[in-house]
Amino acid sequence: MKVAILGAGAWGTALGVLLASRGVPTALLARRKEQAEALRAMRENRDYLPGVALPAYLYPTADPEEALMGAELAVVALPSKALEETLKVLPLAPWYLSATKGLFFREGGLWTASQVIAALTGRPVAALSGPNHAEEVARFLPTASVAAGPLELAKRVQELFSGPTFRVYTSSDLRGVELGGALKNVLALAAGMVDGLRLGDNAKAALLTRGLREMVRFGTALGGEEATFYGLSGLGDLLATAYSLHSRNRGAGERLVRGEALERLEDRGVVEGLYAVKALMAWKEKAGVELPIAEAVYRVAYEGLDPLKALSALMAREPKPE
Repeated sequence: MKVAILGAGAWGTALGVLLASRGVPTALLARRKEQAEALRAMRENRDYLPGVALPAYLYPTADPEEALMGAELAVVALPSKALEETLKVLPLAPWYLSATKGLFFREGGLWTASQVIAALTGRPVAALSGPNHAEEVARFLPTASVAAGPLELAKRVQELFSGPTFRVYTSSDLRGVELGGALKNVLALAAGMVDGLRLGDNAKAALLTRGLREMVRFGTALGGEEATFYGLSGLGDLLATAYSLHSRNRGAGERLVRGEALERLEDRGVVEGLYAVKALMAWKEKAGVELPIAEAVYRVAYEGLDPLKALSALMAREPKPE
């Protein structure tokens, strides 16, 4: 089968390398003609994955018709902020796989990427999520992921992507898998703030433990299964994103508390946690729920709250049982 990867950033390229290295004909759709030409000429994505050779079966193009012609599967590896605008003008594929870990506030509710894709395309959608840094996946370092959605689609994704260094599990909990993948980005921003303030390992461990509890409480209220948030797309992805030097979200939190302007935090790529936390706060106002860590991240990022004051407010919350 032919696969079209929509998005030639680090994650889209890594997934393309993974598939093409196994002999799957794969089109990599870039935004700009110049980018596609550079990828074809250099056989390397020097902007996002320097040092990783593009396999022969991976074909970069900026032509949507060429990328999607004959493709049975479209893998959506677009930044959440560009997802809707891009998909609206693309040809349709028979089925879709979301590799976008984002949240959207739409029609008074909180939507995941697969919901947005399904609404725009009318096609079946699955999602892929887990502790999968593109830099490591593209270099064939071992990891695992979860394919979630209708069982037939999840199994097709599992068969397509599974290999010696990329183990794929299946799940029917599409909602929980996507919520875990999106919410951990917000917690990774908070973890980066702890790193930037040099508050120590104890503080970071406490923050992430309580953050995981916040993720579980919130995610199950929105229809996810509790066990999902302790799996690869929840706890697993949280650990990778909150501790890794590859993590843009963790790094953005660290840079933010060290004085860098909000608008400069994406000079190394999209920071999905910044968009997810805005969607969360918009939904929170409507639903009246309590998300203390996410709210602290939002206030530091968007309202200029001193991060130490945000920490003091969290520490001073009313004592309660764990």
